[in-house]
Amino acid sequence: MLQSVAFSKNAESVFGSSFFFKPSLRKLSLPKPYKVSFLMEKYSIKFYKNPVLACRASRDSHDSSTTRKDHTPVHGLSEMIVGVLGGGQLGRMLCQAASQMAIKVMVLDPLENCPASALSYHHMVGSFDDSATVEEFAKRCGVLTVEIEHVDVATLHKLEQQGVDCQPKASTIRIIQDKFLQKVHFSQHGIPLPEFMQIDDLEGAKRAACQFGYPLMIKSKRLAYDGRGNAVAKSEEELSSAINVTLTCHVMEDSVWFDQKYNGHLVGTLGGFDRGLYVEKWAPFVKELAVIVARGRDNSILCYPVVETIHKENICHIVKSPAVVPLEIKKVANDVAYRAVSSLEGAGVFAVELFLTNDGQILLNEVAPRVHNSGHHTIEACYTSQFEQHLRAVVGLPLGDPSMKCPAAIMYNLLGEDEGEPGFRLAHQLIERALGTPGASVHWYDKPEMRKQRKMGHITLVGPSIGTLEARLNSMLKENSCGCPSVDSPSVGILMSSDSDLHVMKDAVRILSMFGVANEVRTVSEHQTLFSYASTAQQRGIQIIIAGMVAGLTSLPVISVPIRSSELDGKESADDPVARVAVNDAKSAAFFAAKTLGVVGDADLLARVNRYQEDKKQ
Repeated sequence: MLQSVAFSKNAESVFGSSFFFKPSLRKLSLPKPYKVSFLMEKYSIKFYKNPVLACRASRDSHDSSTTRKDHTPVHGLSEMIVGVLGGGQLGRMLCQAASQMAIKVMVLDPLENCPASALSYHHMVGSFDDSATVEEFAKRCGVLTVEIEHVDVATLHKLEQQGVDCQPKASTIRIIQDKFLQKVHFSQHGIPLPEFMQIDDLEGAKRAACQFGYPLMIKSKRLAYDGRGNAVAKSEEELSSAINVTLTCHVMEDSVWFDQKYNGHLVGTLGGFDRGLYVEKWAPFVKELAVIVARGRDNSILCYPVVETIHKENICHIVKSPAVVPLEIKKVANDVAYRAVSSLEGAGVFAVELFLTNDGQILLNEVAPRVHNSGHHTIEACYTSQFEQHLRAVVGLPLGDPSMKCPAAIMYNLLGEDEGEPGFRLAHQLIERALGTPGASVHWYDKPEMRKQRKMGHITLVGPSIGTLEARLNSMLKENSCGCPSVDSPSVGILMSSDSDLHVMKDAVRILSMFGVANEVRTVSEHQTLFSYASTAQQRGIQIIIAGMVAGLTSLPVISVPIRSSELDGKESADDPVARVAVNDAKSAAFFAAKTLGVVGDADLLARVNRYQEDKKQ
């Protein structure tokens, strides 16, 4: 493939000492702009509008704050070219974030049509686990990072010794890509883990089972991905069949993946003792949690809000943010994640996967040294997405605010439901329904081939509460919904001790309905019924309760409306609500509820309430 490249008067200063075409051409000093053509045989490189800037390597200066010696103009937040090993969907979303910051991202991936290819500044076609190719790729980059940990770590270590800037460090990749070594490392740093043990033969596996009991989790040390490389033995009879199975490994556009079907036959995912196995004591978890952690080049660390991850056939299926767990659990999860990342080297975003056990413990499952599926929601839900954060970290920019800019978010993975064209049709039908769902954003990875359980894209929903978003997601997933979402789940609950209170509470219903606030009215006369309502309200999406006798049973804000009756005679209960209104003044309670919802996350609602109140003054 012929490419025409324009040289300036001093080619050496323009291209830099690591310019990768024929060395003899670097020393040309021409009196005027000149065009030279090169025959590109070994690598496939994409050039865009400015080939001079595109080809100039920036390894001579790794500090983005350093004054440039060649006096070339700075057009983006960083003129450093970020090289990414891997061009899958994670690389694609890194490129999207980079384009908003005018940062240049170059990817190395074996497939010409990998998801990141169309959006990258350059795409070098080649294997990211081939030493010579990675070395050649590194010459064109100011900093090298990864979107997958299954890379040639020996080459990264060699490049670091030669002065190449790798983030995170090769030592971190080496620890992470061997799950047993990862467990050893974190146990040495006091991180809580499930008990684990290396096994070298069947007798060793049986001894481990005697110590840990069944079910027994058996894992490959290396090349495990998306739950593949794991097997569960529920009894001694299942040990041998779980271990001695054939492993089929492919390098595809999803990077490394393990095929569970080969030539039409079901195969296992371990491959025997020769591949290196270890076992873990079964962790009786009630929820799987995750924390995205960002670490800057100055070793500053920021944690994103704790999320809950729900898996389908060992693949991340749904992510809920924030996780619906007690505050103390969130604090412990953040602490474990912080300490885990602090024990590693290098800058970037890390994903820390955790188990919440039935006795309230937080145990570390594993860590990924890269952007991660459990952080996709941050694009819409957080002030700084994990992808922007990773770029900030590796080039040395200040870390951004990781907090959420909306009350709640749910990420739903678009997994292939069928092979080929039928699978595409099903995915596109779901996308159509998503585009008719309030607060939904669609991300399509543009993969050319559809396979069952393959990650083809994701949908993120943002809104006022997890309960509301769950209702929207369930409606979206129904085949007969035709893109039309069902009525939102109620965000305000109105409680009455008897039906006779309706003459008062109907004013609250009228005001809330006028502002478009979904609400529900319940009569709860018995204490047990009241307790049941209060304990489940938040999970169903209720954010505020208007009542007079439930504040002590829920952490939700309660607006108390004393009702004049023979029983209360205008007095409220002994509970401590966040607000009290006058006797029978349900109207004021509804205004207060609507304005509160507007302040915490619905600017349109707040504007409607304010406008109504201004109109009433005139």
